[in-house]
Amino acid sequence: MATQVNTHEAKTQLSKLLVRVQAGEEIVIAKAGIPVARLVPVATTVGRRIPGTARGRITLHTDFDKPLPDDVLDTFEQ
Repeated sequence: MATQVNTHEAKTQLSKLLVRVQAGEEIVIAKAGIPVARLVPVATTVGRRIPGTARGRITLHTDFDKPLPDDVLDTFEQ
């Protein structure tokens, strides 16, 4: 469950609240007791991309770079 703080406390204690958020806690900021914002940790980025991991799962037709038929091409150029 998230901890709720009022806007005044959020303004005066922002650095401390950010430390708590970094530790995984969720903080809800309320104005007059009504929640208006939520502080949550930023999602971590996905690990480094490893080329070739989709090998065998993607296929390209031999004519993938063939020019489009005129009727299809016309729809793009309108």
